[in-house]
Parts: sequence; C-alpha cells; structure tokens
Amino acid sequence: MKVRVLLVVVMVSAAVSTVVGQDDRFTPKLETLTLPEGFSIEVYTADVPNARQMSLSPNGTLFVSSRRAGNIYAVLDRDGDQSADRVFTIDSDLNMPNGVAFRDGALYVAEVNRVLRYDEIESNLATPPEPIVVNDSFPTERAHGWKFIAFGPEGRLYVPVGAPCNVCDNEESDPRFASILSMQPDGSDIQVYARGIRNSVGFAWHPETQELWFTNNGRDQLGDSQPSDTLNHAPESGLHFGFPFCHQGNIQDPDFTARSCDEFRPPAQKLGPHVASLGMRFYTGDMFPSMYHHQIFIAEHGSWNRTPEAGHTGYRLTVATLNGSRVTGYEVFAEGWLDASNEAWGRPVDVQVMPDGALLVSDDQVGAIYRIFYSG
Repeated sequence: MKVRVLLVVVMVSAAVSTVVGQDDRFTPKLETLTLPEGFSIEVYTADVPNARQMSLSPNGTLFVSSRRAGNIYAVLDRDGDQSADRVFTIDSDLNMPNGVAFRDGALYVAEVNRVLRYDEIESNLATPPEPIVVNDSFPTERAHGWKFIAFGPEGRLYVPVGAPCNVCDNEESDPRFASILSMQPDGSDIQVYARGIRNSVGFAWHPETQELWFTNNGRDQLGDSQPSDTLNHAPESGLHFGFPFCHQGNIQDPDFTARSCDEFRPPAQKLGPHVASLGMRFYTGDMFPSMYHHQIFIAEHGSWNRTPEAGHTGYRLTVATLNGSRVTGYEVFAEGWLDASNEAWGRPVDVQVMPDGALLVSDDQVGAIYRIFYSG
C-alpha cells in the first residue's frame, strides 16, 4: 500500500559553505511523494548544491560530490538528531567530481581524468589539505566522463569509464572506454574488470556473496520505449555486457552488427527505457522490514529525451528483490518527484544506508539530501 508522505522536518543548516548554483524554482515538495505504508521522508540537509554521489565514513561524516557545481562537501550531524547541522566545502572548481569514496582516513575523489586523495580529511574539514593525485591517466573525454567510485571487498578502487558517445566502438582504440576498471589504492595496477558497459554510475557488492552488481544506462535514439536501462550482475572479472553491439540483452544495435546478443552476459533485470538508473546500494540496516534486507535500492534520475507524447520515466526510487543471484522482483519504492503534468521538481541520484538503518537520497536538482525512515 502506498501512502502520501507529509514533510516531517525542514532543517536549516548552519553551513560553512555558501549555497550557490541552485534554482529557486526547485524546492522540496515532499508532500507529493508516496512511499510504502509505515515509511516517512524528511529533509536531511538542503545545503548541498547539485548533490550527487555519497560516501559515509566509519565516524559518520557524509561526503557528497557535486558534479555540476564542481565541489566536494562534508556533511555532519553533530548532535545525533538525524538531521545535518554543518556542511563544509572540501574542495571546489574541480572537473565534474562525481565520485567519492572513503578508506583508511582518506577521501578519494574522481574527476573526469584523475583520482585525488585527501589524507586525514576528518581532522581537517575546516582547512582541508591539498589533494594528492592518485592517478591522472584516465581519458579526458567529458561525454559520460563523470565517475562513480567505490572500494571493493578486496580493497581495490573501482572506477568506471563511460563510452564517449551515444553509441560507438572503442574496444580496439582504447579498451578502457565502456568498462569498469579497478586499481590499487595508490593508483597502480589498473585492470579492466568488466566490458561492454555504456555508462555505469552506480555499483555495489552483495553483503554476503561479495559479488558486484551495477546499473547501466542504455543508449539513446532508438525510440521512446527502448532500450531499457539495466541492473547487472558481474560475479567474476572478464565478462562482457554487450555494448555497443547489444542492448538490454536482446536488442541488436542497427549500426554495430559484427557480434550478436547471445555472445554476451544478459542483464539481471531490465529497469525501463531512459529511466537513468544511477546510484544503488544493498540495504544492510535493521530499521526497514525484513523483506528489504540485502535487497537493492536504485535511484532513477529520470529521462530527458523522450518525446512529450511518451512522457518522462524514472524520477523515483525502486527496489530489486533477489533470491540468490536471481532478481525475482522489481518495483517502485518511492515516487512523486515527477508530477501529474510531467514536470519534475527533483531528481534522485544516489542512496546511502545510515548506521541507524535510515536511507539517505541525494537530489541534484534541488540540492538536497532526504532521509527515509520506517516507524511501522
């Protein structure tokens, strides 16, 4: 059962950073959102312009990227009341810094062509150190050049490189394109983990099997209803997921026919055409009902190029239900960022499970982070 959710809290942050780049037309309208019965949503902070990927340190510091604004933020809840009360700007004027990851006291940030590291960052939030360049050898193309990064269970940093186009074949000229790479934390030993991935801006490892799952954005200009974005399962390295030859597992690309769809690993779940599936996490908290335990929450940023007649898709949170390595269900969890007139007031980007079991959702259009919680 879906219920309308009222705005529970609107928090005014005592922010160190100056809020810039936000459009006053886009403000949180949480009363328009619907979630399953027993769930509520509130504003965790409204002071993170163009909020994108999130990464939580063991000490509770939430690091947030801002791809369009070019900034990196640290968000703190100092009094433990489950709403942020301080926002620090860690760095600014970066080149589309979408990816953030935290490990061993250091913050890692991915720009288009390089990965930076900020050592002992939590002790220096007010006066951040100059970043150390971990690796600056990634392609410089800005099309699909923004990156989601995360550390895998073996300690390697995973860095995707999107295709520099709508659809093209770069496997011979530069096999790093349309792939997910991994490297050592010091930037060495770069390896291709998976290929044939047009643009992944979200991935995570199953808490029990430690196997990689990721979202992927399908190509454009094949119509309003195809191809679908996908949720994919990569239990081992070396798998190829079809791009540019095959889309959604069963659509042969009209311009790239040298290889057929049956040569590639099919998606675990089709997510719908043009929904722009981005950040995803396995739910590992104890707050939500048990049916959500170790299931995948996905932020769907929303379509931008469907015809007016077809209407937009996405602009919601979904849940993929797993039974072992098989997806057995896929349904909407939260929606309402897109109104009845087909206009969107917000765009979900990433999700983050908090220590108390609540789920944070970043919104780059509003410049806010929401907190979803369950009270039964």
